[in-house]
Amino acid sequence: QVQLVESGGGSVQAGGSLRLSCTASQYKHGIGCMGWFRQAPGKEREAVASIYTAAGATDYADSVKGRFTISQDYAKSTVFLQMSSLKYEDSATYYCAAITRCAGAVQALHVMTNQYSQYNYWGQGTQVTVSS
Repeated sequence: QVQLVESGGGSVQAGGSLRLSCTASQYKHGIGCMGWFRQAPGKEREAVASIYTAAGATDYADSVKGRFTISQDYAKSTVFLQMSSLKYEDSATYYCAAITRCAGAVQALHVMTNQYSQYNYWGQGTQVTVSS
C-alpha cells in the first residue's frame, strides 16, 4: 500500500507562485507515474500534470502549460508541482495521485483525464487559493 502526503498549499495573490510537494511511502518499486489533479467547488476533477517516474518525462494540461512544472526528487520519493503566474481560476484543492503501471507521461495524462479511477493511490488534498 502506497501512502501519499501532500504539503505546500496556501493563499497567494494572482500572479504569484506556490510549490506543492507530495511524498510517497514507496516510490521505486510501487509507482509508475505520479500526477496532480485539482478540483474546485462545483466543478469536476481536472488533470493537471503527470510525470513518468522512471524517466522523469512530463505532460501538462493545456490550462497550465508554461505556468506549472512537475518534477521529482527520486531519492526522496517526492514529486513537486511548481505553480507560477497563478490565476484566480487555479484556485482548487490539489491532489497528488499515483498509478502502479503506466506507459509514459502522455499516456498517463490521458488516463488522468479520461479514467482517473485507475489511479490507485491518492493524497489527502491541499488547498490553493488565488485572490484576484
